[in-house]
Amino acid sequence: MKKIQMVDLKGQYEGIKTEVNESIAEILDSSAFINGPHVQAFQNELQEYLGVKHVIPCANGTDALQICMMGLGLKPGDEVITADFTFAATVEVIGLLQLTPVLVDVEPDTFNIDVKAIENAITPKTKAIVPVHLFGQCANMDEIMDFAQKHDLYVVEDNAQAIGGSYFSKDGSKQKAGTIGHVGATSFFPSKNLGCYGDGGAIFTNDDDLAHIIRGIVNHGMYKRYYHDVVGVNSRLDSIQAAVLRAKLPKLDFYNQKRWEAASKYSKAFKGQEHIVVPKISCGCDTDKSLCDCHVFHQYTLRITNGKRDELVQHLNDNDVPCGVYYPVPLHKQKAYVDDRYNEDDFPVTNQLVNEVISLPMHTELDDEQIEYITSLVIDFVNK
Repeated sequence: MKKIQMVDLKGQYEGIKTEVNESIAEILDSSAFINGPHVQAFQNELQEYLGVKHVIPCANGTDALQICMMGLGLKPGDEVITADFTFAATVEVIGLLQLTPVLVDVEPDTFNIDVKAIENAITPKTKAIVPVHLFGQCANMDEIMDFAQKHDLYVVEDNAQAIGGSYFSKDGSKQKAGTIGHVGATSFFPSKNLGCYGDGGAIFTNDDDLAHIIRGIVNHGMYKRYYHDVVGVNSRLDSIQAAVLRAKLPKLDFYNQKRWEAASKYSKAFKGQEHIVVPKISCGCDTDKSLCDCHVFHQYTLRITNGKRDELVQHLNDNDVPCGVYYPVPLHKQKAYVDDRYNEDDFPVTNQLVNEVISLPMHTELDDEQIEYITSLVIDFVNK
């Protein structure tokens, strides 16, 4: 059996090696390192793939979130509601802009933001909601967009983990993750479903005016060289990263299908295990029976309900199986974001999840032998 990786970027590279190497050599020869032809081509190709009017590439996913909020004109003190159970970048940019983060609980089965908690958190100071499409599956965008319309709020989709996924609306329509709200942000960190070989990110919107503002912000506030119309930042996707992403984008649906198939095999192996809760597919389809892009499994995350999660992590590591705990500490308990406004009774699900979740290896190169080895280790340990 080949060595098990949490993310096998080297194995994935072998499938696109020639195209990537040729594109990088072309960029080196042309010296068009910033805002070169590959960046523009990738922007156009991603717009077409997502069915969105505007894609604005930038330097990383955290910048993408910050620039979204800058583009919307949010002001210090404005309240922004987001999930307590996610990576810190989401709340980090809220703090950097001197906005007021309002953290709320998540759902126990999908791990996404709890729409009832959103409704309870809305105040006259609320200006935006940031749903995080955690682990590869969209939050309940129907209800979130309803709340936004009712209360005149912006919706910024944090799509760092769900690129290529789709949301099936209650009216029967289907849209790509990140294109449903007023603006969406994603990351191209190497381990993402669509990842480059360094840092990168992008912003999506169908709003022409907002897109225009954001295009200035990412480039020092300039629309004409040396004329600064808005306060901006320096956040650009470089040509080499764009070339890597261009090689991967046509394969994204295939990559996500391979992740779905691996998830299906995991879930089938864990079926009926008393102390193992497998990921829920919110649109109602079944990983054991069908292929669907409603969940693209950036992570395959279990809940271990018998108190053995930490011991299981050690057991897997001792047997050369990498794993991850995403996330071990809720945001409302992180030193940087502790606030007297928060009551522990408001976060029962998050406080439980941080003690139960474990993410298993998930990538396009997983094979049956590896999955069987991983699942057997988990089942045998949890049941002993």
